[in-house]
Amino acid sequence: MITRYERPEGSAPVNGYSHAVAFTGTTVVVSGQVPVDADGTLVGEGDAEAQVRQVFANLASVLDAAGADLADVVKITVFLTDIGSDLAAFRRVRDEHFDPARLPASSLVQVSALVHPAFRVEIEAMAVVDGAKA
Repeated sequence: MITRYERPEGSAPVNGYSHAVAFTGTTVVVSGQVPVDADGTLVGEGDAEAQVRQVFANLASVLDAAGADLADVVKITVFLTDIGSDLAAFRRVRDEHFDPARLPASSLVQVSALVHPAFRVEIEAMAVVDGAKA
């Protein structure tokens, strides 16, 4: 079971996340996914949107292998190397993948670099699969 919470006072979260998420079930913790295809080849060099699309494809693939999907995600952590240039692309692609009524908790940080100098984005996730799906 997944329950989402917002602060009782103040504004609702902006830009696609929940303030808090509580859950019961099997937890699936996904390591940071990067913009490489199944062969390990960089996708979208210099193109933030293409990289974010590949990262979400990789997230979906590993979640599927664990018996989960993006609808089961309760938390993401996003690492961007250039928030000023890449945030809009990230939000556009993220919004294609998450139901507005079931938004995960989220953190987003700018980092000076990722493991490969051409990577612009990395996303890690936590998903919860209820007993019926596990």
